[in-house]
Amino acid sequence: MLLRQFLLTGALLSLAGPLLVAMETCPAMPGMPGIPGLPGRDGRDGQKGEKGDPGAERTGSLGPQKGWKGEPGLAGPPGKRGPSGEPGGPGSAGIPGPPGEPGEAGSAAAQQKAAFSVARGTSVFPAKSSTIRFTKVITNIENDFNTETGHFRCRVPGMYYFVYHASLEDKLCVQLKLDNNLLTSFCDNRRKKQVTSGGLAVYVSQGQEVWLETRENRGMTGRGNGFSIFSGFLLHPY
Repeated sequence: MLLRQFLLTGALLSLAGPLLVAMETCPAMPGMPGIPGLPGRDGRDGQKGEKGDPGAERTGSLGPQKGWKGEPGLAGPPGKRGPSGEPGGPGSAGIPGPPGEPGEAGSAAAQQKAAFSVARGTSVFPAKSSTIRFTKVITNIENDFNTETGHFRCRVPGMYYFVYHASLEDKLCVQLKLDNNLLTSFCDNRRKKQVTSGGLAVYVSQGQEVWLETRENRGMTGRGNGFSIFSGFLLHPY
């Protein structure tokens, strides 16, 4: 294409000489339009333009574009229970709770009972400095009084009251002892026929023993009828 245009341009130039000679001798006439020139070279690249505004999101040919975040949906039903985990360590102690309501009255006082009352006849009198044995049991809670030894053994510690009563047709002298410690004596040497008694309140610890004993110089001697009673009971437990 370029070669054809070049040849055509050369032929036109060869005709231009005679035409110029003729124009000098002839009146001027408008010339014919020239042949378009060859395309010029590409110009330089222009400066980089400013950044444009972002375009609106749309659905393209590659599928739906990411839209705005939606609202949370409704909670689904609870799932199945998973396997139990390893037991955790003990937690720290919590704060004390409020005081509870008062409980009902207990029966501790009813359970802490101790009392005995025993008797004996005087057909066989004990020797001097010996324990007076009482073989007839009138009252003996929890068998605290031992009829074999003649001793009362304290099961419930507290304040006790012991009392002795005797009727005898002869002189009488006995002692009340607590673990070989003399508490008091009941003696009457002035009459041959008598009825005598005596009592004493004393604190007794658990395991201690109390009994009646004849004196060294006089026992329970006598003739005929006679009767003795030895009793003790808990006044107040401690």
